[in-house]
Amino acid sequence: MSEQPLVLVADDDDDILMLLRIGLQRVGLEVVVAHDGEEALRIARELKPRVAVLDVSMPNLDGLEVLGALRSDGAETRVVLLTAKAQETDVERGYAAGADAYLKKPFSPAELVARVQSLLGGT
Repeated sequence: MSEQPLVLVADDDDDILMLLRIGLQRVGLEVVVAHDGEEALRIARELKPRVAVLDVSMPNLDGLEVLGALRSDGAETRVVLLTAKAQETDVERGYAAGADAYLKKPFSPAELVARVQSLLGGT
């Protein structure tokens, strides 16, 4: 692993994965991707990323389930939930589950990068 902070991006949409990987790498972050919740949880437990960007609606395990497992593990990974669900109750559920940030689709890639950098302490 490099000395750059590691960010996990998990989404079942390859276009979003590519967009986020490029944006985060452009600001000097190391990025690993997952295509579903099970893969995201396995990678998170193995590599212990500083930040995870989790799509709420993924196959196998959804983003909230991955977040719940990470919090149960005591993981210090900061989590951004990325979702098309825009209802206030969905946002409240995400924060109640332990999310550090919640971004609604469609989103600005620049805003997501800024939020990740903020969670990393301005890295």
